[in-house]
Amino acid sequence: MRTFIAVDLPQEAKDELASVQKQLSTAAAKMSLAHDFHLTLKFLGELTPAKVEAVKNCLSHVSFRRFTATVAGVGVFPSENYVRVVWVGIEPEDKFLQLQKEINDALDKEFPKDKGFKPHITLARVKFVQDKQQFRQQLQQIKAGSVKFAVDSFTLKRSTLTKEGPIYEGLAVYTGR
Repeated sequence: MRTFIAVDLPQEAKDELASVQKQLSTAAAKMSLAHDFHLTLKFLGELTPAKVEAVKNCLSHVSFRRFTATVAGVGVFPSENYVRVVWVGIEPEDKFLQLQKEINDALDKEFPKDKGFKPHITLARVKFVQDKQQFRQQLQQIKAGSVKFAVDSFTLKRSTLTKEGPIYEGLAVYTGR
């Protein structure tokens, strides 16, 4: 089964991100919009049921302090000249980096450590940009509200890919202190 570890967002934050998405014009680019907002902490890939149980055990040892997060500015991957993903940043970045490090450390015998982790929530995947300059200007004008939300848990998730998009299912939830 295809798996990853993520922080789920409350409905208020999802609503704000949906309004940010509406500011993206599909006239300048062909995009597929994200529908189930979350912050991916680590992608694990295809795992057997036995490996999932081993991951659950490792993650049960992760200890983190709950914190409050807020939606930050809009950005792109990999660069403004070659946009493939439009995302919204999340702050405080250092708290997410610490949580991701704790998860990496817990799984270091099972999976390679992620490098260059950037806390973000994907808004859209870009397939083709017709007018790069217009698209860059549009991105610069997008405003994300400052919705605050509690980060008090993370979830091991299963992702099933379908023609309509991925379907996510929670396998285990891990709560902070």
